[in-house]
Amino acid sequence: MSATIDFIIDDKEIQGRPGQTILEAAQQNGIYIPRLCYREGLVPHGSCRICTVLVNGRPQSACTQPIAPGMIVENDTEKMNGLRRNIIDMLFVEGNHFCMFCEKSGNCELQALAYRLGITAPKYPYMFPKRDVDATHPDIFIDRNRCILCGRCVRASRDVDGKHIFEFVGRGPHKRVEVNAEANLADTDISMTDEAVEACPVGALLKKRVGYAVPIGQRLYDHKPIGSDIESGVAPASSR
Repeated sequence: MSATIDFIIDDKEIQGRPGQTILEAAQQNGIYIPRLCYREGLVPHGSCRICTVLVNGRPQSACTQPIAPGMIVENDTEKMNGLRRNIIDMLFVEGNHFCMFCEKSGNCELQALAYRLGITAPKYPYMFPKRDVDATHPDIFIDRNRCILCGRCVRASRDVDGKHIFEFVGRGPHKRVEVNAEANLADTDISMTDEAVEACPVGALLKKRVGYAVPIGQRLYDHKPIGSDIESGVAPASSR
Protein backbone atom coordinates (compact mmCIF):
# COMPACT_ATOMS: atom_id res chain seq x y z
CA MET A 1 0.00 0.00 0.00
CA SER A 2 1.27 3.47 -0.88
CA ALA A 3 2.46 5.64 1.99
CA THR A 4 0.58 8.61 0.53
CA ILE A 5 -2.66 9.24 -1.32
CA ASP A 6 -2.91 11.92 -3.99
CA PHE A 7 -6.19 13.73 -4.53
CA ILE A 8 -7.49 17.18 -5.43
CA ILE A 9 -9.21 19.87 -3.37
CA ASP A 10 -10.41 22.97 -5.24
CA ASP A 11 -8.09 22.32 -8.19
CA LYS A 12 -5.08 21.88 -5.88
CA GLU A 13 -3.34 18.50 -5.78
CA ILE A 14 -2.50 17.44 -2.23
CA GLN A 15 -1.32 14.36 -0.42
CA GLY A 16 -2.70 12.53 2.57
CA ARG A 17 -2.08 9.35 4.49
CA PRO A 18 -4.14 6.17 4.26
CA GLY A 19 -6.91 6.27 6.86
CA GLN A 20 -7.15 10.04 6.98
CA THR A 21 -10.45 11.79 6.40
CA ILE A 22 -10.79 14.61 3.88
CA LEU A 23 -10.88 17.14 6.71
CA GLU A 24 -7.72 15.78 8.34
CA ALA A 25 -5.79 15.67 5.06
CA ALA A 26 -6.97 19.14 4.11
CA GLN A 27 -5.95 20.56 7.48
CA GLN A 28 -2.54 18.90 7.18
CA ASN A 29 -2.10 20.75 3.87
CA GLY A 30 -3.18 24.15 5.20
CA ILE A 31 -6.70 24.02 3.77
CA TYR A 32 -9.53 24.99 6.11
CA ILE A 33 -12.85 23.19 5.82
CA PRO A 34 -15.52 24.84 8.03
CA ARG A 35 -16.88 22.61 10.80
CA LEU A 36 -18.86 22.77 14.04
CA CYS A 37 -19.50 19.26 15.37
CA TYR A 38 -15.91 18.15 14.66
CA ARG A 39 -13.27 18.47 17.37
CA GLU A 40 -9.86 16.87 17.32
CA GLY A 41 -9.69 13.98 19.78
CA LEU A 42 -13.40 13.12 19.51
CA VAL A 43 -14.97 10.49 17.30
CA PRO A 44 -16.25 12.28 14.15
CA HIS A 45 -19.99 12.73 14.21
CA GLY A 46 -20.90 14.24 10.84
CA SER A 47 -24.07 15.79 12.23
CA CYS A 48 -23.70 19.53 11.68
CA ARG A 49 -23.09 19.17 7.92
CA ILE A 50 -21.07 22.40 7.85
CA CYS A 51 -18.06 20.43 6.58
CA THR A 52 -20.01 18.98 3.66
CA VAL A 53 -17.97 18.95 0.45
CA LEU A 54 -18.61 17.57 -3.01
CA VAL A 55 -16.59 14.42 -3.70
CA ASN A 56 -16.65 13.59 -7.39
CA GLY A 57 -19.87 15.56 -7.56
CA ARG A 58 -21.59 13.93 -4.57
CA PRO A 59 -22.03 15.52 -1.11
CA GLN A 60 -20.04 13.96 1.74
CA SER A 61 -19.14 15.09 5.24
CA ALA A 62 -15.42 15.83 5.19
CA CYS A 63 -14.97 14.82 8.84
CA THR A 64 -16.09 11.23 8.20
CA GLN A 65 -15.24 10.53 4.54
CA PRO A 66 -11.84 8.78 4.08
CA ILE A 67 -9.60 10.02 1.30
CA ALA A 68 -9.08 7.91 -1.81
CA PRO A 69 -6.68 8.18 -4.76
CA GLY A 70 -7.81 10.54 -7.49
CA MET A 71 -10.89 11.90 -5.73
CA ILE A 72 -11.87 15.44 -6.68
CA VAL A 73 -13.14 17.53 -3.77
CA GLU A 74 -14.99 20.85 -4.00
CA ASN A 75 -14.78 22.81 -0.75
CA ASP A 76 -14.28 26.57 -0.98
CA THR A 77 -16.79 27.29 -3.73
CA GLU A 78 -19.77 29.63 -3.84
CA LYS A 79 -22.13 26.65 -4.04
CA MET A 80 -20.74 24.94 -0.94
CA ASN A 81 -20.38 28.16 1.04
CA GLY A 82 -23.94 29.07 0.10
CA LEU A 83 -25.16 25.78 1.59
CA ARG A 84 -23.11 26.44 4.72
CA ARG A 85 -24.60 29.91 5.06
CA ASN A 86 -28.08 28.41 4.94
CA ILE A 87 -27.26 25.91 7.69
CA ILE A 88 -25.67 28.57 9.89
CA ASP A 89 -28.64 30.87 9.30
CA MET A 90 -30.96 28.12 10.52
CA LEU A 91 -28.82 27.45 13.60
CA PHE A 92 -29.13 31.11 14.56
CA VAL A 93 -32.89 31.41 14.10
CA GLU A 94 -33.70 28.04 15.68
CA GLY A 95 -32.09 29.13 18.96
CA ASN A 96 -31.74 32.36 20.89
CA HIS A 97 -28.25 33.66 20.17
CA PHE A 98 -27.81 37.13 21.65
CA CYS A 99 -24.20 37.67 20.65
CA MET A 100 -23.95 41.18 22.11
CA PHE A 101 -24.68 39.80 25.60
CA CYS A 102 -22.97 36.41 25.32
CA GLU A 103 -19.74 35.77 27.25
CA LYS A 104 -18.62 33.48 24.42
CA SER A 105 -18.63 36.32 21.88
CA GLY A 106 -15.26 36.47 20.16
CA ASN A 107 -14.53 32.85 21.07
CA CYS A 108 -17.74 31.40 19.61
CA GLU A 109 -17.24 29.16 16.59
CA LEU A 110 -20.79 29.67 15.30
CA GLN A 111 -20.39 33.45 15.41
CA ALA A 112 -16.94 33.23 13.84
CA LEU A 113 -18.18 31.04 10.98
CA ALA A 114 -20.98 33.51 10.30
CA TYR A 115 -18.46 36.33 10.01
CA ARG A 116 -16.12 34.27 7.82
CA LEU A 117 -18.96 33.45 5.44
CA GLY A 118 -20.23 37.03 5.33
CA ILE A 119 -23.41 36.64 7.40
CA THR A 120 -24.39 39.82 9.22
CA ALA A 121 -28.02 38.85 9.86
CA PRO A 122 -29.99 35.64 9.22
CA LYS A 123 -32.34 35.63 6.25
CA TYR A 124 -34.88 33.30 7.88
CA PRO A 125 -37.47 34.42 10.46
CA TYR A 126 -36.52 33.95 14.10
CA MET A 127 -38.37 31.19 15.93
CA PHE A 128 -37.72 32.47 19.49
CA PRO A 129 -38.08 29.06 21.20
CA LYS A 130 -38.61 28.81 24.96
CA ARG A 131 -35.55 27.07 26.40
CA ASP A 132 -34.35 26.78 29.96
CA VAL A 133 -31.12 27.73 31.71
CA ASP A 134 -29.75 25.32 34.32
CA ALA A 135 -27.58 27.28 36.77
CA THR A 136 -27.91 24.87 39.68
CA HIS A 137 -24.30 23.65 39.59
CA PRO A 138 -21.86 25.73 41.69
CA ASP A 139 -19.28 26.01 38.89
CA ILE A 140 -21.00 25.45 35.52
CA PHE A 141 -24.25 26.40 33.85
CA ILE A 142 -26.13 25.24 30.77
CA ASP A 143 -27.87 27.79 28.57
CA ARG A 144 -29.91 25.71 26.14
CA ASN A 145 -30.86 28.85 24.20
CA ARG A 146 -27.39 28.65 22.66
CA CYS A 147 -27.14 24.89 22.15
CA ILE A 148 -26.73 23.86 18.49
CA LEU A 149 -26.94 20.07 19.13
CA CYS A 150 -23.41 19.48 17.82
CA GLY A 151 -22.93 16.61 20.29
CA ARG A 152 -19.41 17.61 21.26
CA CYS A 153 -20.26 17.65 24.98
CA VAL A 154 -21.93 14.24 24.65
CA ARG A 155 -18.90 12.63 22.99
CA ALA A 156 -16.34 14.39 25.19
CA SER A 157 -18.08 13.36 28.40
CA ARG A 158 -18.48 9.79 27.20
CA ASP A 159 -15.17 9.16 25.45
CA VAL A 160 -12.72 11.49 27.21
CA ASP A 161 -14.12 12.15 30.69
CA GLY A 162 -15.73 8.71 31.02
CA LYS A 163 -18.73 10.18 32.83
CA HIS A 164 -21.68 10.10 30.38
CA ILE A 165 -22.99 13.39 31.78
CA PHE A 166 -24.84 14.42 28.61
CA GLU A 167 -27.05 12.67 26.08
CA PHE A 168 -29.59 13.54 23.40
CA VAL A 169 -33.27 13.02 24.13
CA GLY A 170 -36.30 13.62 21.93
CA ARG A 171 -36.52 13.75 18.16
CA GLY A 172 -36.93 16.35 15.46
CA PRO A 173 -37.71 19.84 16.78
CA HIS A 174 -37.96 18.38 20.31
CA LYS A 175 -34.42 17.04 20.35
CA ARG A 176 -32.29 18.46 23.16
CA VAL A 177 -29.29 17.71 25.38
CA GLU A 178 -30.13 16.42 28.86
CA VAL A 179 -28.05 15.34 31.85
CA ASN A 180 -27.81 11.96 33.57
CA ALA A 181 -29.58 13.06 36.73
CA GLU A 182 -33.11 13.03 38.06
CA ALA A 183 -33.31 16.81 38.31
CA ASN A 184 -30.51 19.03 37.03
CA LEU A 185 -26.80 19.61 36.48
CA ALA A 186 -26.08 20.00 40.20
CA ASP A 187 -26.94 16.31 40.68
CA THR A 188 -24.19 15.14 38.29
CA ASP A 189 -20.47 14.72 38.91
CA ILE A 190 -19.41 17.16 36.18
CA SER A 191 -16.29 19.21 36.95
CA MET A 192 -14.89 22.49 35.63
CA THR A 193 -11.87 20.55 34.35
CA ASP A 194 -13.94 18.15 32.23
CA GLU A 195 -13.27 18.12 28.49
CA ALA A 196 -17.04 18.27 27.95
CA VAL A 197 -17.10 21.85 29.23
CA GLU A 198 -14.20 22.92 27.00
CA ALA A 199 -15.66 21.14 23.96
CA CYS A 200 -18.74 23.35 23.56
CA PRO A 201 -18.24 25.55 20.47
CA VAL A 202 -20.85 28.10 21.56
CA GLY A 203 -21.98 29.54 24.90
CA ALA A 204 -24.23 26.67 25.93
CA LEU A 205 -21.79 25.35 28.55
CA LEU A 206 -19.92 28.00 30.50
CA LYS A 207 -17.89 28.19 33.69
CA LYS A 208 -19.04 30.52 36.42
CA ARG A 209 -16.92 33.33 37.91
CA VAL A 210 -14.54 33.53 34.94
CA GLY A 211 -16.68 35.60 32.56
CA TYR A 212 -14.83 38.27 30.56
CA ALA A 213 -11.45 37.31 32.04
CA VAL A 214 -10.28 37.89 28.46
CA PRO A 215 -11.81 41.19 27.31
CA ILE A 216 -13.71 41.43 24.06
CA GLY A 217 -11.25 42.70 21.49
CA GLN A 218 -8.56 40.30 22.66
CA ARG A 219 -10.37 37.03 21.96
CA LEU A 220 -9.59 34.19 19.58
CA TYR A 221 -11.56 35.39 16.55
CA ASP A 222 -11.58 39.15 17.19
CA HIS A 223 -8.77 39.92 14.75
CA LYS A 224 -8.38 36.89 12.48
CA PRO A 225 -11.13 34.74 10.89
CA ILE A 226 -11.74 31.25 12.16
CA GLY A 227 -9.50 28.85 10.24
CA SER A 228 -6.65 31.34 9.87
CA ASP A 229 -4.43 29.22 12.11
CA ILE A 230 -4.88 26.20 9.84
CA GLU A 231 -4.28 28.23 6.69
CA SER A 232 -1.07 29.61 8.21
CA GLY A 233 0.05 26.11 9.12
CA VAL A 234 -0.20 26.57 12.89
CA ALA A 235 -3.33 25.17 14.57
CA PRO A 236 -3.45 25.68 18.36
CA ALA A 237 -5.57 23.37 20.50
CA SER A 238 -8.06 26.18 21.20
CA SER A 239 -9.07 26.23 17.52
CA ARG A 240 -9.81 22.53 17.18
